[in-house]
Amino acid sequence: MASRVLRGRFAPWAVSLLHALLGATGLLLLLGDGMLKGVTTRPVLLSFLLFLITAVGGFFLASFHLRQHIAPRVVVLVHAAIGLGAFTTLLDACGLIRL
Repeated sequence: MASRVLRGRFAPWAVSLLHALLGATGLLLLLGDGMLKGVTTRPVLLSFLLFLITAVGGFFLASFHLRQHIAPRVVVLVHAAIGLGAFTTLLDACGLIRL
């Protein structure tokens, strides 16, 4: 999706909606798994907050699409970087990678 926007083209709506749906599902699963149970670690909480910031950025990007404007490249890159940082933080918190 980002590569299309960086080349000045719109990402397909179906792909954008699927991306948003999967992101929202991930946020809800993360919220439901540990945070609502009251059992979470700081890295998981940090990951959740970064994903939440990423989601807000995604809504901002979608607003450009709705207005038929190509999103600014820097916003796309920041959205992707924060999302990757959140995912990497979560993988580290789960012990799947070590930073």
